Amino acid sequence: MRRRGKGTIAVVSALGMTALLGGCGAGGSDKVTLRLVAADYGSGKSNGSQRYWDELAASYESSHPDVHVDVTVYSWNDVDRKVRELVDAGQAPDLAQIGAYADYADEDLLYRADDLLSIPTQADFVSQLATAGQVNGVQYGMPFAASTRVLFYNKTLFAKAGLSAPKSWADLADAAEALKAEGVTYPYALPLGSEEAQAETMQWMLSGGGGYTDTLGTYSIDSAQNIDTFSWLKDELVDKDLTGPVAPGELNRADAFAAFAKGEVGMLNGHPSLMAMAEKKGVKFGMVTTPGVDGPSKSTLGVTDWMTAFKKNGHQEEVGDFLDFVYSDANVLDFSRRYDLLPVTGSASETMAAADQDKDLRPFLDELVSSELYPVGETSWATVSAAIKKNIGKAVAAGQDPKSVLALLQTTATQAD
Repeated sequence: MRRRGKGTIAVVSALGMTALLGGCGAGGSDKVTLRLVAADYGSGKSNGSQRYWDELAASYESSHPDVHVDVTVYSWNDVDRKVRELVDAGQAPDLAQIGAYADYADEDLLYRADDLLSIPTQADFVSQLATAGQVNGVQYGMPFAASTRVLFYNKTLFAKAGLSAPKSWADLADAAEALKAEGVTYPYALPLGSEEAQAETMQWMLSGGGGYTDTLGTYSIDSAQNIDTFSWLKDELVDKDLTGPVAPGELNRADAFAAFAKGEVGMLNGHPSLMAMAEKKGVKFGMVTTPGVDGPSKSTLGVTDWMTAFKKNGHQEEVGDFLDFVYSDANVLDFSRRYDLLPVTGSASETMAAADQDKDLRPFLDELVSSELYPVGETSWATVSAAIKKNIGKAVAAGQDPKSVLALLQTTATQAD
């Protein structure tokens, strides 16, 4: 059930010995060390990802004494840059769990997923996540952790204003007006700051029937639907002072989440980790599908991070075996539950959907089926994403024209592509 390419361990029967990828000595083989660089999903040392990976590595090593897994964890602010520095220095890790993979695939630095994983493991990935990990129909990015977005609303503030959860843009604007009248600091928090503007932007584009690309996968940032969406945001929310005291282009996602947890935000788009933040502060909240033009949005933003395997060190067999262990149901569920994330495999998703302990994550699991992901298979996406983070806030700023800002971003995307 396991497929291997040219790096398959060979049995040299004529010599009566096995040639191991880790190297052979006079009395046997050396231990193979797999170097893994990963991102931190925790909020502190007690629940940091280093602890998770150390436990996982120890568990694997206990039944694989010839393999040592050395894990280094960096914050999300640093991990992609650190991996790029290692690769550029000729010191690529065996494995990297990061935010993007397409550039490395384009440089022919990565193993194909089907040269590493057993058939059952690869087949178990949630289909749209597996597809998003492909370049020209070949999967190089292996989804590692997923999330979707829903609209969070403060139940206490809504009850005080006599509101029910919004279903359409008009409902959302009306609710924001009522919340403002009640003195709510951020009736709707619109984080278009540099931290994660690409997420809020895509969520709104999808709710307006648009997106970053068209059905053929070509960038369509300045489509009529996207222009209408940002014109509505500017005219109906921002210009009416319904998005709070901080300009959207200067409001980061982390700050918006923190304000929601303080009870200062009426509504905002959020992912699963916001639940724990709000509950810890005693904020009563509800969650609904993101409002669309005429009713609930038909699609939502899906986000996944990627496991990648670099070819440089040649540990193909060991990497594949370790990854099959990483993607076992027990380990996928353990990681997802620790960090309030969604499983990336179908079998673990089914388990979570049926488990009472995971009931809070069901709204996000339900959205995963209809979610759309960033165009991560495009090598241009890193450039486009950076441009969006830097400039999209201008589309709703005073004195700015959304159409012109989106047209400039489209030009950037076309040139990068």
